[in-house]
Amino acid sequence: MSLRVDHTLDQSVTVTAGDVPLFTYVYRPDTVQLESPKPYLHPIRTLAGDVVSLFRPHDHVWHKGIAWSLPHVGEHNFWGGPTYVHGQSYVQQENNGSAVHRTMIALTPSSLTHRLDWLAQDGTPVLTEERTLGFAVIDDLSWVLTFSTAMTNVSGGTLAFGSPTTKGRENAGYGGLFWRGPRSFTGGTLIHDGGTGGDELRGTRAAWFGFRGRHDDVDRSSTVVVVDDAANPHHPPQWFARSEQFACLNPAPFFSEEQDLHAGAETRFRYAVVVATGDADAGKLAAHGRAAL
Repeated sequence: MSLRVDHTLDQSVTVTAGDVPLFTYVYRPDTVQLESPKPYLHPIRTLAGDVVSLFRPHDHVWHKGIAWSLPHVGEHNFWGGPTYVHGQSYVQQENNGSAVHRTMIALTPSSLTHRLDWLAQDGTPVLTEERTLGFAVIDDLSWVLTFSTAMTNVSGGTLAFGSPTTKGRENAGYGGLFWRGPRSFTGGTLIHDGGTGGDELRGTRAAWFGFRGRHDDVDRSSTVVVVDDAANPHHPPQWFARSEQFACLNPAPFFSEEQDLHAGAETRFRYAVVVATGDADAGKLAAHGRAAL
């Protein structure tokens, strides 16, 4: 099945398979500063047209479909909202940075590459990034997105990438590529190569994780699988994964261990996200994701 790429100049790219828009990548959002503006993918759909992402939910308005979100980069919050401070819980600070699109380097029927600047809330440069999204249909029921990022520290000092857990909050190591699922997925099934379960799997180390959830309005389920590249720092990662309160998947490279990035140094991450109609075999979807990386 061929893909069509539609570009709304200086705002977003939508990728369509047949008559189904698989996703829209908003690379120049109108997000308010408090929510740490950054590019995001939403809505994301299966080949059957079912939406498998959620945008700006009332409980966490900084959750936006799939986004590369970093809560602790030195003193900067590129996640959104308040910052976790040990002994004080979450405190709203003047540190909500932005990931700002600068240049579309390449846009093809199967990929896009662009350059971004990550700025502190006061506009000071912190990081530069080159990001590539790849996309392809696997079969009649599934498609794959690849996400690659290369980030360079331009702050002039060492940056510690971390999470609320590295700052003292137990089992809250979120940060990195974060997927938020639709409301109807609440109470769905988490899957990894060691079995299935629910919130008790949060913090598990695994090369991949999946989520199977049911939709409202249609008598159908969908399966989403995220695969961590073996070359990523701290592979296999611990996963920030939830089902009971809401649906999310997040291979969190800084879950319980910070990564220091020295001035002028670069760090790279790569992931595959496989989206499938129905109660698909998550292990087979993960194999497709590894093949795409």
